[in-house]
Amino acid sequence: MAKALEDRIWEALKGVTFPGMSRDIVSFGFVDGVAEDSGRARVDLVVTTHNRGAAEEVREKALRAVEALEGVGKVEVGLEVRVPPAPAQQAVSRDSALIPGVAHVVAVASGKGGVGKSTVAANLAVRLAQLGHRVGLLDADIYGPSMPMMFGISERPEVVDNRLQPFERYGVLVMSLGFVLDVDTPVIWRGPMVMKAIEQLLGDVDWGDLDYLIVDLPPGTGDAQLTISQRVPLSGAVIVTTPQDVALIDARKGLAMFRKVNVPVVGIVENMSGFVCPHCGESTDIFKRGGGERTARALGTAFLGAVPLDPAIVEGGDAGAPVVVAQPDGPHAEAFRRIAEAVVAEVGSRARPELSIF
Repeated sequence: MAKALEDRIWEALKGVTFPGMSRDIVSFGFVDGVAEDSGRARVDLVVTTHNRGAAEEVREKALRAVEALEGVGKVEVGLEVRVPPAPAQQAVSRDSALIPGVAHVVAVASGKGGVGKSTVAANLAVRLAQLGHRVGLLDADIYGPSMPMMFGISERPEVVDNRLQPFERYGVLVMSLGFVLDVDTPVIWRGPMVMKAIEQLLGDVDWGDLDYLIVDLPPGTGDAQLTISQRVPLSGAVIVTTPQDVALIDARKGLAMFRKVNVPVVGIVENMSGFVCPHCGESTDIFKRGGGERTARALGTAFLGAVPLDPAIVEGGDAGAPVVVAQPDGPHAEAFRRIAEAVVAEVGSRARPELSIF
């Protein structure tokens, strides 16, 4: 049986995304209503944004999507643009509701997988703790949580007064969905479930008072990134990339996404920047070199540092001891020290922004 025209209109609107985002306007809740009568269609949009031009673009996209449907004659798309709450109003709902004792939340992100984002997040968190800061690490990579292995944690977290107790390793409080799921259990969740899980990992965990909460995001620009940016006042985002062009293209997209949602980009880390032979000491640029620094310069953000490729990093991660712990005096620990100090300097140099939706 053929779908009713109104149902097909809703389906068509699910193909309309907000400019610069991968998420559709239906899941955002921007479609306030759909009506159809004898081939005449009416769509009402209510878009919360500071960017009226983006809202108008959404309206045009929605109009074209519905006009393209068979059986549709005249189409009207109404648009109401609402300005997001003022920063002071947002602070009440975000700070106090989820993580009131956290001074700075720093997201570690990448435009694509396989660039060592989680490795950077783990070593950055431990290095910040070694510098004397109170640090937490949230593994928000819902589909591929890796912090249980990287920190050598196989136990289940305790619950005290209905709040999950994070594990402490190497001076860092650590929480991950991987602590409550079986290792071989795949996470097959739609967007709303992902968003709810991240909110619980933030708000239902006893983080206490922290100077920094490092959030290891999944790769890409999807629901997890949007949930974090909308629900907590991010002090900034660190973008991880490798030097080759294909990774840099995705890094640019990730950086652009954070700027779209008014999250300051702390800077770019170039991972796997050259391979130093453990036998002869000669350096080889397997994935080229310098692409991260050039991209940072071109996009007007800080270059936080380069981390060379080394088997010791892999061995440390697999053994539950990040390289800054396994080899605290090695060149990689020094690279992460410089990156951690750069993050502290960049975050401290700007007032902590409270975020609007767009």
